[in-house]
Amino acid sequence: MKHREGTAARPVSAYGELCKLRVSLFSALSAFTGVVLAGGPLSGQAVIAVFGVFVLACGASALNQYQERGVDALMKRTGRRPIPSGRIRPLQGLFFSAALLLAGSVILSAASGPVPLLLGIFAVIWYNGIYTWLKPRTAFAAVPGALIGAIPPAMGWTAAGGSFNSRLAALCLFFFIWQVPHFWLIIMAQGSEYRKAGLASLTGIFSWRQLARITFVWIFAAAAAGLLLPLYGISLSPVARVLLVAASLWLLWTGAAMFGMSEEETAFPRVFRAVNVYVLMVMILLSFDIALA
Repeated sequence: MKHREGTAARPVSAYGELCKLRVSLFSALSAFTGVVLAGGPLSGQAVIAVFGVFVLACGASALNQYQERGVDALMKRTGRRPIPSGRIRPLQGLFFSAALLLAGSVILSAASGPVPLLLGIFAVIWYNGIYTWLKPRTAFAAVPGALIGAIPPAMGWTAAGGSFNSRLAALCLFFFIWQVPHFWLIIMAQGSEYRKAGLASLTGIFSWRQLARITFVWIFAAAAAGLLLPLYGISLSPVARVLLVAASLWLLWTGAAMFGMSEEETAFPRVFRAVNVYVLMVMILLSFDIALA
């Protein structure tokens, strides 16, 4: 019985991995931040729309793994993903992703109307079409690819009845800028694997020191974009503003550690975690401070 239960659990776990649940959950959280910042009441329809964002993100992630299954099989970091490891067959992954994309689209359409749905469709096209196509062709694919991170907050914002304005633009800009160092830190740590798999890598263009400096500039820009949010009408309490400044300074202090590192050192996980924790801290500060105001 235990053997059967373990066998049944593995496919379920594999499909969860195919969805990149952490990444998809982050998309949903950023959409929820957009819902809260839009300023309207937190309706059940808006919450359902956030769930639709999550399902759509799961579908896009699954489709991406189907698209990149050949490259994933060549890299240690991705070789254990469900399709290259053989736990899920390619066609199963493709059908699963199509079902999720359809379900997410239906949920968004029913809960929030055409604008969030059109934004979601655009995000899928940009991620699975443009960005995935650019990755093996240019080392700078992460810059246009970062646009994907700016769309879920706009989906949540418009699902809650918000209109396109400077406040939304500032929020989307923050998420866009944050995505670039997030991606580049992965590339810095896995540059040799990227090159072996035939992917364009920044480590083949810039020296170690140059790449560390450029990545820190993007980290600095992410911190600056976070600090500028209150100037665009996203009001925060004095306590929340102090915490936002403290979080931004912490991010800069942690990111500056790259200047003293050699290529062989392993401080990257710390900087990578700091970049991700920072954006979560900003979302929590914005959402809870405004919701409790």
